[in-house]
Amino acid sequence: MKFLENKIPPPLVAILIAAGMWWLSIITPVILLTSTLKITLVITFMIAGIFFALSGVISFRLANTTVNPLKPDKASALVTSGIYQFTRNPMYVGFVAFLFAWASYLGSAWGVVLIMMYVAYIQRFQIAPEERALTVLFKDEFSNYKKQVRTWL
Repeated sequence: MKFLENKIPPPLVAILIAAGMWWLSIITPVILLTSTLKITLVITFMIAGIFFALSGVISFRLANTTVNPLKPDKASALVTSGIYQFTRNPMYVGFVAFLFAWASYLGSAWGVVLIMMYVAYIQRFQIAPEERALTVLFKDEFSNYKKQVRTWL
Protein backbone atom coordinates (compact mmCIF):
# COMPACT_ATOMS: atom_id res chain seq x y z
CA MET A 1 0.00 0.00 0.00
CA LYS A 2 3.06 2.23 -0.19
CA PHE A 3 1.63 3.71 -3.40
CA LEU A 4 -0.87 5.69 -1.27
CA GLU A 5 1.86 7.47 0.71
CA ASN A 6 1.76 11.25 0.21
CA LYS A 7 -0.64 10.92 -2.72
CA ILE A 8 -4.00 12.24 -1.54
CA PRO A 9 -4.02 15.71 0.03
CA PRO A 10 -5.15 15.46 3.69
CA PRO A 11 -7.89 18.10 3.20
CA LEU A 12 -9.35 15.92 0.42
CA VAL A 13 -9.22 12.87 2.69
CA ALA A 14 -11.09 14.92 5.34
CA ILE A 15 -13.72 15.95 2.78
CA LEU A 16 -14.22 12.33 1.71
CA ILE A 17 -14.57 11.27 5.35
CA ALA A 18 -17.03 14.13 5.95
CA ALA A 19 -19.09 12.95 2.97
CA GLY A 20 -19.09 9.43 4.39
CA MET A 21 -20.20 10.81 7.75
CA TRP A 22 -23.09 12.62 6.07
CA TRP A 23 -24.11 9.44 4.24
CA LEU A 24 -23.95 7.43 7.48
CA SER A 25 -26.10 10.03 9.24
CA ILE A 26 -28.79 9.44 6.62
CA ILE A 27 -28.87 5.64 6.93
CA THR A 28 -28.25 5.24 10.68
CA PRO A 29 -30.04 6.62 13.72
CA VAL A 30 -28.85 10.01 14.91
CA ILE A 31 -28.25 11.20 18.43
CA LEU A 32 -30.73 13.90 19.29
CA LEU A 33 -28.89 16.70 21.01
CA THR A 34 -30.41 19.83 22.45
CA SER A 35 -29.84 22.86 20.25
CA THR A 36 -27.65 24.43 22.90
CA LEU A 37 -25.44 21.37 23.25
CA LYS A 38 -25.18 20.88 19.49
CA ILE A 39 -24.26 24.53 18.87
CA THR A 40 -21.76 24.47 21.75
CA LEU A 41 -20.05 21.32 20.44
CA VAL A 42 -19.95 22.53 16.85
CA ILE A 43 -18.56 25.96 17.78
CA THR A 44 -16.04 24.53 20.25
CA PHE A 45 -14.69 21.98 17.76
CA MET A 46 -14.66 24.55 14.94
CA ILE A 47 -12.69 27.04 17.04
CA ALA A 48 -10.24 24.29 18.05
CA GLY A 49 -9.90 23.22 14.41
CA ILE A 50 -9.26 26.76 13.22
CA PHE A 51 -6.76 27.35 16.02
CA PHE A 52 -4.71 24.21 15.36
CA ALA A 53 -4.80 24.36 11.56
CA LEU A 54 -4.04 28.07 11.34
CA SER A 55 -1.33 27.90 14.01
CA GLY A 56 0.40 25.18 12.02
CA VAL A 57 0.22 27.05 8.72
CA ILE A 58 1.37 30.32 10.29
CA SER A 59 4.35 28.60 11.96
CA PHE A 60 5.38 27.07 8.63
CA ARG A 61 5.01 30.40 6.82
CA LEU A 62 7.10 32.20 9.45
CA ALA A 63 9.82 29.58 9.01
CA ASN A 64 9.63 29.93 5.20
CA THR A 65 9.12 26.21 4.69
CA THR A 66 6.65 24.29 2.58
CA VAL A 67 3.11 23.70 3.75
CA ASN A 68 2.56 21.14 0.98
CA PRO A 69 1.96 17.80 2.74
CA LEU A 70 2.62 15.87 -0.47
CA LYS A 71 6.23 17.09 -0.65
CA PRO A 72 7.73 16.66 2.84
CA ASP A 73 11.20 16.24 1.31
CA LYS A 74 11.03 19.91 0.24
CA ALA A 75 10.99 21.15 3.84
CA SER A 76 13.64 23.81 4.36
CA ALA A 77 13.26 24.10 8.13
CA LEU A 78 12.25 21.94 11.06
CA VAL A 79 9.57 23.89 12.88
CA THR A 80 9.57 23.17 16.62
CA SER A 81 8.25 26.43 18.03
CA GLY A 82 4.75 27.75 18.58
CA ILE A 83 2.05 25.09 18.34
CA TYR A 84 4.74 22.59 17.32
CA GLN A 85 5.88 22.51 20.95
CA PHE A 86 2.66 20.64 21.76
CA THR A 87 1.92 18.52 18.68
CA ARG A 88 3.95 17.48 15.67
CA ASN A 89 0.84 17.63 13.48
CA PRO A 90 -1.38 20.59 14.38
CA MET A 91 -2.93 20.83 10.93
CA TYR A 92 -4.10 17.21 11.12
CA VAL A 93 -5.35 17.80 14.67
CA GLY A 94 -7.30 20.74 13.21
CA PHE A 95 -8.89 18.51 10.57
CA VAL A 96 -9.88 16.01 13.24
CA ALA A 97 -11.51 18.83 15.23
CA PHE A 98 -13.40 19.93 12.09
CA LEU A 99 -14.62 16.36 11.61
CA PHE A 100 -15.79 16.24 15.24
CA ALA A 101 -17.66 19.50 14.65
CA TRP A 102 -19.33 17.93 11.60
CA ALA A 103 -20.18 14.74 13.54
CA SER A 104 -21.71 16.91 16.28
CA TYR A 105 -23.75 18.84 13.75
CA LEU A 106 -24.97 15.62 12.14
CA GLY A 107 -25.63 13.97 15.51
CA SER A 108 -23.83 10.91 14.20
CA ALA A 109 -22.12 8.58 16.64
CA TRP A 110 -21.06 6.47 13.64
CA GLY A 111 -19.18 9.51 12.40
CA VAL A 112 -16.66 8.92 15.17
CA VAL A 113 -15.77 5.59 13.54
CA LEU A 114 -14.97 7.43 10.32
CA ILE A 115 -12.94 10.01 12.23
CA MET A 116 -10.84 7.14 13.60
CA MET A 117 -10.45 5.90 10.02
CA TYR A 118 -9.19 9.38 9.07
CA VAL A 119 -6.68 9.31 11.92
CA ALA A 120 -5.48 5.81 10.94
CA TYR A 121 -5.17 6.75 7.26
CA ILE A 122 -3.31 10.00 7.97
CA GLN A 123 -1.02 8.27 10.47
CA ARG A 124 -0.09 5.51 8.00
CA PHE A 125 -0.08 7.25 4.62
CA GLN A 126 0.79 10.83 5.52
CA ILE A 127 2.56 11.17 8.87
CA ALA A 128 4.78 8.07 8.61
CA PRO A 129 6.26 9.06 5.22
CA GLU A 130 6.55 12.70 6.32
CA GLU A 131 8.51 11.65 9.38
CA ARG A 132 10.79 9.41 7.31
CA ALA A 133 11.55 12.37 5.04
CA LEU A 134 12.15 14.68 8.02
CA THR A 135 14.48 12.11 9.58
CA VAL A 136 16.55 12.10 6.38
CA LEU A 137 16.57 15.91 6.19
CA PHE A 138 17.07 16.81 9.84
CA LYS A 139 18.57 13.63 11.33
CA ASP A 140 19.21 13.86 15.09
CA GLU A 141 17.40 17.18 15.41
CA PHE A 142 14.16 15.54 14.25
CA SER A 143 14.78 12.37 16.28
CA ASN A 144 15.21 14.47 19.44
CA TYR A 145 12.11 16.49 18.59
CA LYS A 146 10.08 13.28 18.18
CA LYS A 147 11.12 12.20 21.68
CA GLN A 148 9.88 15.47 23.17
CA VAL A 149 6.60 16.13 21.31
CA ARG A 150 3.66 13.82 20.66
CA THR A 151 2.43 12.96 17.19
CA TRP A 152 -1.12 14.16 17.84
CA LEU A 153 -1.82 15.65 21.29
